[in-house]
Amino acid sequence: MLQNPKRYTITAALPYTNGPIHIGHLAGVYVPSDIYSRYLRLQGRDVVFVCGSDEHGVAISMKAKKEGITPQEVIDKYDGIIRKSFSDFGISFDNYSRTSAKIHHDTASEFFRKLYEQGDFIEEVTEQLYDAKADQFLADRFVVGTCPRCGNEEAYGDQCEKCGSTLNATDLINPKSTITGETPILKSTKHWFLPLDRYEDFLKEWILVGHKNDWKPNVYGQVKSWIDGGLEPRAVTRDLDWGIDVPVEGAEGKKLYVWFDAPIGYISSTKEWALREGKDWEPYWKDQDTKLVHFIGKDNIVFHCIIFPAMLKAEGSYILPDNVPANEFLNLEGNKLSTSKNWAVWLHEYLEEFPNQQDVLRYALTSNAPENKDNDFTWKDFQARNNNELVAVFGNFINRVVVLTNKYYEGIVPTPNELSTADETILTELKAYPAVISSSIERYRFREALGELMNVARLGNKYLADEEPWKMIKTDPARVQTQMYVALQIAAALSSLCEPFLPFTATKLSRILKIEDKIDWETVADNSDLIPTGHKIGEAELLFAKIEDEEIQKQIDKLEATKTANLVENKVAEPQKELIQFDDFAKMDIRVGTILEAEKMPKANKLLILKVDTGIDVRTIVSGIAESFKPEDIIGKRVTVLVNLAPRNLRGVESQGMILMTNNAEGKLVFVNPDADGVGNGETIN
Repeated sequence: MLQNPKRYTITAALPYTNGPIHIGHLAGVYVPSDIYSRYLRLQGRDVVFVCGSDEHGVAISMKAKKEGITPQEVIDKYDGIIRKSFSDFGISFDNYSRTSAKIHHDTASEFFRKLYEQGDFIEEVTEQLYDAKADQFLADRFVVGTCPRCGNEEAYGDQCEKCGSTLNATDLINPKSTITGETPILKSTKHWFLPLDRYEDFLKEWILVGHKNDWKPNVYGQVKSWIDGGLEPRAVTRDLDWGIDVPVEGAEGKKLYVWFDAPIGYISSTKEWALREGKDWEPYWKDQDTKLVHFIGKDNIVFHCIIFPAMLKAEGSYILPDNVPANEFLNLEGNKLSTSKNWAVWLHEYLEEFPNQQDVLRYALTSNAPENKDNDFTWKDFQARNNNELVAVFGNFINRVVVLTNKYYEGIVPTPNELSTADETILTELKAYPAVISSSIERYRFREALGELMNVARLGNKYLADEEPWKMIKTDPARVQTQMYVALQIAAALSSLCEPFLPFTATKLSRILKIEDKIDWETVADNSDLIPTGHKIGEAELLFAKIEDEEIQKQIDKLEATKTANLVENKVAEPQKELIQFDDFAKMDIRVGTILEAEKMPKANKLLILKVDTGIDVRTIVSGIAESFKPEDIIGKRVTVLVNLAPRNLRGVESQGMILMTNNAEGKLVFVNPDADGVGNGETIN
């Protein structure tokens, strides 16, 4: 771990431009990287924070085919949505680029050529999966099949998203083309490979020895498993029609593999920033006094900790990442987030539906961050964290301080009198918080750091509750001056300490307190006079608004509608049964009936005992519908009955027929109803 670096290069995983940004991306990558970058800037550090749209690879081609537009139209559409969402949400990139930019094409091509000229690649003709019907080789994401490691039947050709294993398409069991659904064949093709096995000793020394104690256990464990399993050459080119051309002779029709191309996007984004700002980009990537940190999700660990470092090592002039603090996955209401299934909370939609509440989402995602294990986002938890923490703790403290200052002193910070032991204790505790929060952030424990920030607000609330200035004002107004002075120092400290986590709140609070210049954390740690006597603050404004049940229910209903739509879209009709003759069908006597009585079968969870008027008699029918219907709800229900089914004894009760049922689009059991007017009990259905 690099101590006291001169500068920091912070990268956030390049989002695919095949869809908008959702909360899983935010929780895994963009909120923690933004917290870290904002924190470093507050410390006066030299920081460049870069990202950009990942606009190559199979995901783009797949989206283009699905939407019936060109890949260029896809990347332009989603780059615009993503770029605006990040800006509106306050992600403070120093540069947000795109891999379709010329500067990136040039940078990636130059990088490849250097390794090629140095002899760092091996060239091989190998057997690759080929879709004969589509007449094309199948790149990773155009193949799905069964994962050989965990048995997941929906693994992709490059990765199993269930167990996190990195795969080759030829590893899949029962592979299928996502283009035509056909089983692919093997066909020979030439590609260039990066021989990762050449770098095995280097990676063991650099990671397994050098970063055993400072990398997160989930990152270190996954990388160690990969290295211990033995590294093999990895293809860096693909047979594709979209991407960066392989810049050597004999590579016509070949493109750079997206996982060779994409991480170089961090370098090209830094170059773009440096050109715009009149800076030199090279120290941020080539000076050993620079600390390079990659923020990614756990599905990208291998690429950022093994493949990209091997590329940088082979090139020879670049620094290696100091840390890769990857997060686990965030689920949504108990189910895995999915762009293709629209099971997500999309950032651009959130910003429309919850205007001016960016920090509420930042807070909810950070306080529930999947730092060590997969976590679950629910709308009820989101509401509770806002109402019970931001509103009731942070907002309540600030509101009381500002209201009382305006009420007692017309908004002017009062002159304190002699400080009591309680005052001294509070101010001493306050000075300790910058170091406490810094320690957590420096170790990439952002959830822990946010908890400490909220402890500052709790400190302020407890101080006011213990001191009760609203009572003391009647008996000892001189003491209240000191109390309000101390409370205002806590409020001023919060305006600075909350900035990395809640930047919009920090701006609003600074405006309320009329603090024009940012208070740095060193000042908070060293100085009790953060907002001086005689300074006039503004009027009270609510920092946070309570979120009502109706707003949350609207979001829950929206997800339920998505779930229903997915069930309808993905519902596959059962295959046709074997053929029967007309005489077989004619033997079935299907009639309209009415349920007269219904009761649960004793000691049976699924069975109801029904008395049904079939028009020809009243008979007993035992039906396995107890988990879907209450007995009292179906009395009087008109039903369709197969009356000439041979009687069957079920738990001592003779069942004399069958009620016809089916599942609706939502997967719920429903009656096959005789809805025609004028149809009475006993009428036959032909």
